Amino acid sequence: MTVTPLGIPRRLLEFTLDGEAARVPEGATILDACRAAGKDVPTLCEGDTLRPKNACRVCVVEVEGARTLVPACSRRAEPGMVVRTDTERARHSRRIVLELLASSVDLSTTPRVAEWIKEYEAKPDRFGPDAARLNDSPKVDNDLYVRDYAKCILCYKCVDACGDQWQNSFAISVTGRGFDARIAVEHDAPLTDSACVYCGNCIEVCPTGALSPRSEFDRRAAGTWDESAQTRTTTVCAYCGVGCGLTLHVQDNEIVKVTSPHDNPVTHGNLCIKGRFGYQHVQNRG
Repeated sequence: MTVTPLGIPRRLLEFTLDGEAARVPEGATILDACRAAGKDVPTLCEGDTLRPKNACRVCVVEVEGARTLVPACSRRAEPGMVVRTDTERARHSRRIVLELLASSVDLSTTPRVAEWIKEYEAKPDRFGPDAARLNDSPKVDNDLYVRDYAKCILCYKCVDACGDQWQNSFAISVTGRGFDARIAVEHDAPLTDSACVYCGNCIEVCPTGALSPRSEFDRRAAGTWDESAQTRTTTVCAYCGVGCGLTLHVQDNEIVKVTSPHDNPVTHGNLCIKGRFGYQHVQNRG
C-alpha cells in the first residue's frame, strides 16, 4: 500500500472572485483560485515548475483598491480581497498585450494563442509588417535541439530553468536592453561552445516553441509533425537508478519526443541529456 504524506496543513482563506466566494489554501495565487473555479485566465510566462516572473502580463486581473491591474500568476490571494477577472479594463489590457506579442514574434506554435486572439478580438496586423522584433533564422548548431528566437517572447523561463531554479548551468541569459533584448549564450557563441549540458529543461518550459527538440523541428519543417496522431506513454528512465519519470511521445510507431511529468516527485518535469534525448537505441532497427 502506498502511503502519501499529508504534510503541514495550510489554512484556507476566503475572498470574492467575480462576485462569488472563493476558498483557497493560504499561499495560493489568484491564478490558482481561477483554475480551481474553472475560470480560463490566459497566461504564457507562468509555469508550474518555476517561480512566477510576471513577464507576459496576459493574466492581469482587476483587484478592488489596487491602482493597477495585477498579474494573477504571482499575486497571492488575501482574505477579503475582491477580484474581477473579466472586466473591460482587464480584457482591453490582454487584447493589447496579445496584439503586441503577435505582431512582434511568431506565435504559430504557441498553444491556444490563436484562440485567445479571437476571444479578445486582438488585431496584431494593425502595427504593420515592420513590427517584428527579430527576423533571425533558426539556430541549428547541434543535433539535439533548435533555437528559433523569432518565436521568443522573453518570458525568461528558459533562463530560470538553466539557472538557479533547476539546472544551475547558467549557460543562457538575457543580452541587450529594451527592444534589443534577446536570449543568448555567453558572447553569443554557438551552443556547442557554451556551458550548455543539453539537459533540455529549457525546452520543457518554453511556452512558444522557440526552443524545440531537433526531431520536432525537422518534422514540422517537413510537414509531418502531428500531435493529434501521437500517443503518450509514461515510463521510467533506465539509464541510472534515480528513477526519473519519462513520457514518450510516439508517432507512426516512432518516438518523436521525450518529456517528463511535472507532477513527478523525482524530476518535477526535469531530465538530463540521456533521459530527454537518449532514446534512439529503443527504435534502432538496424
